[in-house]
Amino acid sequence: MANDRTKELQAKTTAFLKKIKTENISAKEIEDLREVLRFHEHRYYIQNDPLVSDFEYDSLYKQLEALEKENPDLIVPNSPTQRVAKGLTKEFPTVQHLVPMLSLDNSYNSEDLIDFDRKAKELTGLKEIEYCVEPKFDGASISLIYEDDHLVRGATRGDGVQGDDITPNIKQIRTIPLSAKFSDYGLQTVEIRGEVLINKDNFKKFNESLTEQGLAPLANPRNASAGTLRIKDPLEVRRRKLEAFVYHVSYYTLKKGAEDLHSHSQTLEMLWDLGFRSPDKEKKVLKGIEAVIDYCVEFENQRDELPYEIDGMVIKVNNFELQDKMGMTSHHPRWAIAYKFKARQATSKLIGVEYQVGRTGNIGPVAKIEPVHIGGVTVRSISLFNEDVIREKDIRIGDTVLVERAGDVIPYIVKPLTELRNGDEKPIKFPRHCPSCGTELFKSEDEAAWRCININCPAQVLERLIHFASKDAMDIRGLGTAIIEKFYTLGLLTSLPQIYQLDYEAIGQLEGFGKKSIDNLKTAIEASKKQPLHRLIFALGIRYVGETMAKTLAHAVDHLLDLQNFDEEALQNLEDVGPKVAGSVVQFFSNRQNIELIQALESIGLQLKNEKKDFTSGGSLEGQSFLFTGTLSKLKRSEAEEIVEQNGGTILSGVSSKLNYLVVGEDAGSKLEKAKKITTIKIISEDQFIKMINKG
Repeated sequence: MANDRTKELQAKTTAFLKKIKTENISAKEIEDLREVLRFHEHRYYIQNDPLVSDFEYDSLYKQLEALEKENPDLIVPNSPTQRVAKGLTKEFPTVQHLVPMLSLDNSYNSEDLIDFDRKAKELTGLKEIEYCVEPKFDGASISLIYEDDHLVRGATRGDGVQGDDITPNIKQIRTIPLSAKFSDYGLQTVEIRGEVLINKDNFKKFNESLTEQGLAPLANPRNASAGTLRIKDPLEVRRRKLEAFVYHVSYYTLKKGAEDLHSHSQTLEMLWDLGFRSPDKEKKVLKGIEAVIDYCVEFENQRDELPYEIDGMVIKVNNFELQDKMGMTSHHPRWAIAYKFKARQATSKLIGVEYQVGRTGNIGPVAKIEPVHIGGVTVRSISLFNEDVIREKDIRIGDTVLVERAGDVIPYIVKPLTELRNGDEKPIKFPRHCPSCGTELFKSEDEAAWRCININCPAQVLERLIHFASKDAMDIRGLGTAIIEKFYTLGLLTSLPQIYQLDYEAIGQLEGFGKKSIDNLKTAIEASKKQPLHRLIFALGIRYVGETMAKTLAHAVDHLLDLQNFDEEALQNLEDVGPKVAGSVVQFFSNRQNIELIQALESIGLQLKNEKKDFTSGGSLEGQSFLFTGTLSKLKRSEAEEIVEQNGGTILSGVSSKLNYLVVGEDAGSKLEKAKKITTIKIISEDQFIKMINKG
């Protein structure tokens, strides 16, 4: 039956994609198009198994927009086009939940779960209880209300009794349907609980974009989700790519004669079938607490392989009659408990602060703490980001601090434990002169960071050299951080052009530098001259210009120095270039010393011209996306990615349903495991990739 429905909707999809004229289209055809779009949203966002390309989906979406514009009287509230509200939300009114959002009682070991099971048996009079076990999502809690199958309100948890009405922002989350056929189950008004998340890949990209803008990265996906929900611009919320899992029906009214719901697992299955992303596929219904404990341990071991953050498991008595019999306290239901995974937080003592000078002159305070083991690593140093963060959190030397590390996210000081202060703690005094060169620091009105603006500051020169030679920039093998620091200390390397004018005779006198290592270094340095223009732009270390932005700038010019002719307005006409990037690029190319540096690099033989080749259409890999994982034996990773782009393909940064090919080398990691779970991704070897290129 489901296959027949899929075929029917796919046939409608093909028909709409072929449709050119929109005159005299009927109301039924417009509703059919909406149905097609809802179907593809579900395939993409819920099932991770799309049946159309992004381009085809966008074409259908634009067609619906045009039709609704021509027929405004036919627009309905649950149309896919109505997710984005017009204008900004001025404020978030407070609304009361239909049922209070209680907290869960917590457990941290199997003994706690055994005790919970004992109490459940006492309250129900049963010898064995059936439990439903599911992941405990680490995000921002929300409450959704549907009336007559339509979403009418979305709210934050707030204080549990009332929260903020964030309906316009909730509508931007594609995993939350604007309408759902609760009426098929005899339900009228329904209140649902859920959690808003941002997956690890999108969180990493978001933090990278913050770093490129000179802003402090967010500590964890939970903070990113909660903060995004309160942004006043729904369009910006949409760009953050939030997701939502719904896991509980807290309230419902039944139509006359409709059958009541009987179990929690039944509601999860119902929510999944209605188009929500519920933990239906992750849940397990188990009898006896021993089986529950085994499943919790099993899931904790898989924790880091999941695309989203979880911090434990939730165990619920499955039967609703038993839940009613057990009741609840003023704080938590007696029929549910959260089993929390091993903490990724710990306390330590702040013993000092050091100040590092970045390659753009940014002064970064780094907290030195007593070593503490968190999330599988020993943490000794933690970025404090800037002076404002230190002041706002009132962090002092000598404080006991709460440190968090979630997954692969950077360590972060959550707060000082002020109640443990004994009076010996000392305020952190931010320097007003560069710790490297002594130059007075500068801070603009629109930034939080202090900067050293001395272009010849030794620390900046060293950081620029390290960045220039790094793998993602000019990729000079054999010229790593330790070697650059050594050459710099000895005066053998003090500027970027000097990389190409090294005194190899003097280097040969150093310990560890024989003829072979010097020849290899010479070869790598000479090869770097042929790197494409976008790599050189990234290597120059222009503030706010990351790898992607470097490609945008390279594609816009015939020669690197052409960027001297771009003003901020012209730059902002380029894709994804905002005011900060534009201002930084103009400032960089207005500096005489920077122009002289670029000219010097060109005279040495570096590639400053952009050999424009139009591979955007007609390439053998046009419309295909690739990702590489593991160690390639025949190609460098950068070479393989370059080949993809030259043949019209695109490189993705992580595994998702948008990925077409995962090319696997030796010692492939978690990306391979994730890709195996998405049936649309083709997993191929390096040899198969090379054959694909040669065939094309």
